[in-house]
This record gives sequence, structure tokens and C-alpha cells, in this order.
Amino acid sequence: MSDDRGGTPPDLWNTVDDLWKRLEADQPVGGREGLLLRMLKLSEEVGEVSEAVIDATGQNPRKGITHTWDDVEAELCDVVITALVALRTLTPEAREVFARHLARVAGRSLPPGA
Repeated sequence: MSDDRGGTPPDLWNTVDDLWKRLEADQPVGGREGLLLRMLKLSEEVGEVSEAVIDATGQNPRKGITHTWDDVEAELCDVVITALVALRTLTPEAREVFARHLARVAGRSLPPGA
């Protein structure tokens, strides 16, 4: 898989770190309030997934179908990116924290040997 520019795929965690650095450098509100606002951004992105699903299925009769399932995929990706950047905001060891948590979830959710 390559990036949108046709080059090599970006390294997930290096890209998360780069996004975090950019947000840290340009944030208008810092400290605890800035941290809380970063976490709230995740709720905004989840809301955009909901809107895309509603609009991809035509559930709003006034609007009809205004989104596609590709739009839903893109919004889900935004949720994942936002969550990873939020995790990086909480800890510089985001990669390790996520790997440990994923292993715990897999251990309790997947059959042995999966």
C-alpha cells in the first residue's frame, strides 16, 4: 500500500508523532484545557462517521443520499488517526501502550492460536 502521492507507505507511528508535533506547535489553547479539547476532537470525528452513515443510507428524507460508503471509510480513518494522536498527547509511549492494549484485547477476544 502506498500513500496518496504514490510513494512508499508512511510509518504509522512516525506520522502520528509528526501530526502530534504539528498540533502541539500550533495549538491556540494549551495546558489541561488544550488536552481536554484534543480529547473532545474525537467525539467530533465520531459524529462525522454518524453523519456519513445516515447520509449514505438516505435516512434523512430531506437530503436523500449525499454520502458514499467511501466517505464513511474516510471518516472512520479520521477517527482512528484522531484517537492515536490523542493517545500520543497523553503519553510519548503511545506505540507501546497501544501494542500492550491490543494484545490484551486480542487475548481475551480471539481464540487461542488465532
